[in-house]
Amino acid sequence: MTAEHAGTALPSGFVPPLAEPYHPRRAAGLDLTGLRPGQMVILTHGGQADAPPPALGGTGKTQLAVEFAWAQWNARAVDLLVWVTAASRETILTGFASAADSVGASDPGEDAESAAARFLGWLANTRRPWSLVIDDVADTAVLEDLWPSGPAGQIVITTRLPGDVLGTAAAHASIIPVGSFSGREALSYLSSRLVDYPSQRAESLDLCEDLNGLPLALAQAAGVINARQQGCREYRMRLAERCKDLSGASVAGLPTQVLAAWSLAVECAQELPPSGLAWPVLALTAVLGTHGIPAAVLTSPAACGYVTGRPGTSGRDDQDLVRAAVTSLARLGLVSIDPASPVPMVWMHPSVQAVVRAYLPRSDLVLTAADALAQAWRDSGGMHLDQAMRDCTAALRAADGGLLWQPEPHPVLFRAGASLGDSGLTGSAVVYWQSVVATSARLLSSTHPSSLAARERLAAAFEATGRAGDGVAILQGVVGDRERTQGPEHPDTIAARGRLAHACQMAGRLGDAVALYESAVTGLDRQLGRGHPDTLAARGSLAAAYQRAGMTKESLTTCKLLLTDTERQHGAGHPASLTARSGLAEAYLSAQRPKDAIEQYRRVLAGQQDLHGRRHQETIAARASLASALRRAGKQKDAIAQYEQVLADREQVLGADNPDTIAARANLAFAYRSVGNLREAIPAYERTLADRERLAGADHRDTRTARTNLAAAYQQAGRVTEAIPQLERVLADSEQAAGPGGLETLTSRASLASAFYADGRLMEAVTMLERTLADCEAYLSPDHPMTRTVRENLAAATGT
Repeated sequence: MTAEHAGTALPSGFVPPLAEPYHPRRAAGLDLTGLRPGQMVILTHGGQADAPPPALGGTGKTQLAVEFAWAQWNARAVDLLVWVTAASRETILTGFASAADSVGASDPGEDAESAAARFLGWLANTRRPWSLVIDDVADTAVLEDLWPSGPAGQIVITTRLPGDVLGTAAAHASIIPVGSFSGREALSYLSSRLVDYPSQRAESLDLCEDLNGLPLALAQAAGVINARQQGCREYRMRLAERCKDLSGASVAGLPTQVLAAWSLAVECAQELPPSGLAWPVLALTAVLGTHGIPAAVLTSPAACGYVTGRPGTSGRDDQDLVRAAVTSLARLGLVSIDPASPVPMVWMHPSVQAVVRAYLPRSDLVLTAADALAQAWRDSGGMHLDQAMRDCTAALRAADGGLLWQPEPHPVLFRAGASLGDSGLTGSAVVYWQSVVATSARLLSSTHPSSLAARERLAAAFEATGRAGDGVAILQGVVGDRERTQGPEHPDTIAARGRLAHACQMAGRLGDAVALYESAVTGLDRQLGRGHPDTLAARGSLAAAYQRAGMTKESLTTCKLLLTDTERQHGAGHPASLTARSGLAEAYLSAQRPKDAIEQYRRVLAGQQDLHGRRHQETIAARASLASALRRAGKQKDAIAQYEQVLADREQVLGADNPDTIAARANLAFAYRSVGNLREAIPAYERTLADRERLAGADHRDTRTARTNLAAAYQQAGRVTEAIPQLERVLADSEQAAGPGGLETLTSRASLASAFYADGRLMEAVTMLERTLADCEAYLSPDHPMTRTVRENLAAATGT
């Protein structure tokens, strides 16, 4: 669920739907509406000693959490509402990282682990009210170092674990066991569901006792009774018969009467239109997991073909049949859906999944589900939706029996690993690819093409975590194996050499990187030709490597030849040619030849305008690059004219509230300030701050940056008394977001000290600098550049 509150988009992941009808349990003391700020509640598996609930739950813990979440949201009681499932550690990291980005507690480009840590710090320090739900914790290890806390927040955690195994992290939480309905609750629940005719509820109390008051079983029973237009008496007779049929059956420790209720619900669902399709949908859903399955997976071509028995078909009629079957299953309490959700999802309770899987023969269903995932994943987007896809893939891997590796690894295995890296889950990506590498070596061989590809993905994951040296070691082995098995001139070998070059560059081995890129370019030129797209791309990488290694002359020469060949291959106005020309412009800038760079950027701008028109995004971006080059070349008047045009175009195309438009206004303000035109700069900075605060929230990272820039402009204009309150607010917000030792906090405190000094408040400036120096030495190091700068400023302020 994503919603708007106080002008801020608030993430909460995918919240399961509230049952319809939902039966509150306040009379039993299960009421979370009175949860106080700073309080954590853990809903555990519990119940009466004489009628303990099944090990797989079904007592309504998640529904209580859903009721709490929606109540908080509908009452606008919080500024932030987050829902995450605890299917794995990565699902928690994904949820926390997404929330961190939304509230401005993350840094651009950082991995999900770092963003999650920042989010926990934000929760601990913010004054904004928030609520967090962590659903279905099956192993406390997934929460290691991730237990949330904060005086402004309310935390609800659901788990099937008993309270005494949750560890010291939950020592200050309120542990609330959630068991079956009491007799009064169960009777009230059935009475609310069975309203067709008066005698329908006859023997309802007996039915409650038959099913031990278990909410999930009662929901399935009520669904069958209503679908078949019968009463409790008739249902109890069928239930008793089915219990006899299932006598001695055991599935995951579920009581016989629960199995019988499930069996009757499945049987009824099969009879509902579209007749006979409920079971294949249920089976497919069961192998995909329980924590939310994107509905697009179940309506993919592979899924539709399996469900309808017509492989190769996936028309709208087939999709409608699948959706109708899902609706029938939801009507019988076998799955849950939320039709109003912008991203339709399907949930299945773990107990239902366990029973369905127990009755599934080993077949190609796993492969069908994998095909469905791969097909639906092409069109998915967003961190939370990708996480749902990964959860489904993990469920398949846990039960595939090797089917996903026969005869080749299924593409969904590689898609899931790539998704981890795309989502910033770099640490999880390393673990995942290590597992894939080990499995492929065991089931295939270490030199199988898929194994080599997996090793290359592992190397890339190491690079993303900053362990480029480990990536180099892996890729050196891959290149050697490819040379032995495929030959040194094979395209895959040459491509692997290029990946090794990139890893060497990331590891700082610039000489090795240049040599490897040169070898890759030579090989591709020989194999594919000088103008082949792969060859051109490798030459672009070589030019960048030259530039990074300080080989300016070689970089410029390579960029010029690359542009000539690209234009010869595609034409001067082709996007690839314009990209090559931009690369040449950047090389000129690096070579301190701004005049030549500006000429190239002007030609890029003209080309983009001819190709796309004046107000296309690519054209606007090209104009922004030209403006930056003009500013760096000291042509401030020309730069300002271009920045003004960029802002006007973005306002017209994207609207005044678009983040790119706001960024364009900030860039223009900086250009004004660079030439001392504070009369224009300050209003632009003030507008930027107002927009950031209104759209992103007062303590968002971008808002803090806008406030800092405005304070600097005030100070430059001699309006120090106006700068100081802004800097004080930045410091307070930075401390909440990054903690007392964060680099942003230390920088903010140093800036405030500078403003105090400029305002003649020497004692306050010295006191502030002394504290900043102590913190820099404690949190950074005595030799850190920031520490040295603060030490010099303190010496200047004290005259020592």
